[in-house]
Amino acid sequence: SEPVSPEPVSPGSVSPEPVSLAKSDEPRMSGSFNERDQPVTPVAVMTRRLATPRPSSSFPLPPLDLLDPPPLRTAGYTGELLDEMSRRLEILLKSFGVEVQVVAVEPGPVITRFEIEPAPGVKVNQISNLVKDLARGLSVTSVRIVEIIPGKSVIGLEIPNRKREIVYLRETLESLAYAQSTVPLTLVLGKDIGGNPVVANLNKMPHLLVAGTTGSGKSVAINTMLLSLLYKSPPRDVRLILVDPKMLELSVYEDIPHLLTPVVTDMKEAANALRWCVGEMERRYRLMAALKVRNIAGFNRKVLDALAGGEGLADPFWTPDSAETPGEIAVLQPLPFIVVVIDELADMMMIVGKKVEELIARLAQKARAAGIHLILATQRPSVDVITGLIKANIPTRIAFQVSSRVDSRTILDQMGAEQLLGHGDMLYLPPGTGLPQRVHGAFVDDHEVNRVVDYLRQAGVPDYIDEVLAESLGESDNGGGNDEGSSRGESDPLYDEAVRIVIESRRASVSGVQRRLRIGYNRAARLVEEMETAGVVGPVQSNGGREVLAPSS
Repeated sequence: SEPVSPEPVSPGSVSPEPVSLAKSDEPRMSGSFNERDQPVTPVAVMTRRLATPRPSSSFPLPPLDLLDPPPLRTAGYTGELLDEMSRRLEILLKSFGVEVQVVAVEPGPVITRFEIEPAPGVKVNQISNLVKDLARGLSVTSVRIVEIIPGKSVIGLEIPNRKREIVYLRETLESLAYAQSTVPLTLVLGKDIGGNPVVANLNKMPHLLVAGTTGSGKSVAINTMLLSLLYKSPPRDVRLILVDPKMLELSVYEDIPHLLTPVVTDMKEAANALRWCVGEMERRYRLMAALKVRNIAGFNRKVLDALAGGEGLADPFWTPDSAETPGEIAVLQPLPFIVVVIDELADMMMIVGKKVEELIARLAQKARAAGIHLILATQRPSVDVITGLIKANIPTRIAFQVSSRVDSRTILDQMGAEQLLGHGDMLYLPPGTGLPQRVHGAFVDDHEVNRVVDYLRQAGVPDYIDEVLAESLGESDNGGGNDEGSSRGESDPLYDEAVRIVIESRRASVSGVQRRLRIGYNRAARLVEEMETAGVVGPVQSNGGREVLAPSS
């Protein structure tokens, strides 16, 4: 079933809030966030005190003016030149003993496709075997043969334009296909060979594998997909977990309100984030089973209908603790989609290996109905990175330029990616089909990304969940920092600095201490716990935060 766009959910939509059905306008939070080292358990659903329809969110989506407008373009090939090239192609093939006729020419922004009709008795492989000879005869860098064009009885022959056109992100976001899409997980890829915008739905994919060599346009494509999500959906609809081992590509998105956790650069913490996603997936499945719905769209629809009727649905798995007021209950709120983006899968597989492969496989197999989606990218498309288990569960793939036919087969299970032109030229393999579509990726510059990110930071603050990066029992006590040591509490040389940070910021969060001091999660958690023992901060409150008790002075 087609997913529906969920109604507004606050950025903290994966944390709980108890609900009292008594009349009151003051929200009260319940549940607990345990910051100690313990098994990672998914947090509960956000709830509200009053079972009333929520007001529409005022979160402003970024304007298109933040992106550079495309420059004026001159026409490419003229009609006379295309006719001349068509006759030249027919003569060239005839010189090799292959009789064909060019029946149509489709010029595009980067390549031009000639649709040729072979004479009776001419086999497709007779033309496919002449790829290098055709490239030499036409004085071009490469020629790609499209053996099957759906709906047509012709063969496609694609040659690069002498002057390629840059596809800008702004013009694709202004397209009718993107503007009319009501799906929160709408991705912009670029333009097809005819210059038409290519817009995909991540919910239908439901996971995406991206591969290509260095400089092929892979990182720009990741930025394009992320910006298309940020332009379509506020934090109430889509939350992000970004894994960036390079520490350069995705760190620009730090502190935007869509993030569930700071940008992850340590691969052991990335494994913890995937483990948290598996736990969150299982929790969502239990909730959907209790409500007798089949996917997140049905869950959100049922919850919103109940809220609109003035009666919230009680959380079937909520149990009050000793700090709760008697009579309070937890009421369900809609769940946001969660998109996990891993910019370099090879680095993660090298460090944590089999464990990550199993977590990715579990998410790829089951997470679609729970609203959790993966976008995996790698520049090393070898079988030890893109394993059979991962490929079997991620049918949607994008291949940029690769160095060999073997790499193309690893990604797409067919050749063709080795003949791409680079700089955003890609083959997009949609789910349920074995025929890749050639797409020219949209380009977005770094300063455009920075403008959009700055706008989002001013529009709202992130509501991080500390448990996303926490380790489970049985894991190493190393929280990802290289300076964990065995120090504890006030004996830790960084304790005084951590106290100063907490008092100055008036916010006692484990992730904040971890980020400012650049230490692992467990060490930061021990520092905050020792502050509680010393009376600097209070105990964990129902919303997962702590009150800073020490005066500012």
